Amino acid sequence: MTNFDYLKPGSLDEALMLRAEHGWSSHFLLGGTDLIVEMDQGLLSPKLLIDLKGVKALRGIRDEPGEVVIGAAVTFSEIIKSPLIARDVPALAEASRLVASVGVRNTATLAGNICHAVPSADGAAPLLIRDAELTVSSAAGKRRLSIHDFFQGPRKTSLTEQEIVTEIRIRKNTLKFGETYLKLGRYRGEDLAQVGVAVSVDEAFQYKIAYAAVGPVPARIYKAEEILQGAPPTPEKITAAVEAIKNTVSPIDDIRSSREYRLYMCGVMFEKAVRAAMERMKGTEAGRQS
Repeated sequence: MTNFDYLKPGSLDEALMLRAEHGWSSHFLLGGTDLIVEMDQGLLSPKLLIDLKGVKALRGIRDEPGEVVIGAAVTFSEIIKSPLIARDVPALAEASRLVASVGVRNTATLAGNICHAVPSADGAAPLLIRDAELTVSSAAGKRRLSIHDFFQGPRKTSLTEQEIVTEIRIRKNTLKFGETYLKLGRYRGEDLAQVGVAVSVDEAFQYKIAYAAVGPVPARIYKAEEILQGAPPTPEKITAAVEAIKNTVSPIDDIRSSREYRLYMCGVMFEKAVRAAMERMKGTEAGRQS
């Protein structure tokens, strides 16, 4: 690990001015669960770490009219404990429980998870099925960015040199709905996903399907959604949707899994996920986990 400077600004404005001054030679530090590992391995050598843990504006989960807002400093453990998330964004709560270990979840943030932009990011698919929006800030101002435009490639996002994600905004469902996130790993505990799938369905039979770990970026599977839209998921439609999924994803062979196994499990996990989402939609508490 190379030498670096360390600053801990007390406000978001101060942090953004530091970023404007130092650009890509600086890195923001919140949870640090990915950053510190990559620095230790020599993959990153920042000249300046800007510690954001003292910036109060990045904290908290807020219940706003029509939206749930998650600050960039919110950890996965905070998401797991939030009754608001459990009620309104249950797939995200489910995914958060599957992230690494308790120690990592106590420190790692959802914003950091998606900004690291690895294909297997557990936080990505639940945000994609909810068409989440990111508030992106810099010294020049703020802008809204769709989660669908955020991931540009493995470890690449559409953030510019001076920008940071400051909050994640998720629109509440107005219809009765059910959703779930399933993760396939090699073992229980701290492991990256071999396949991750999120599925939602509402009482109008509008479906949303997203995958992680089976392509260069986490992504929605619109062709499969179109096959299912407007009606209950019959066995014939599920079979057709599985074929659309397999024709859309592009898994690779790596140390964790073969391409063929990932393709097969995409279908298996989708069938489980869509049935679970349907059961939750039919339940007395829409969207809640069973």
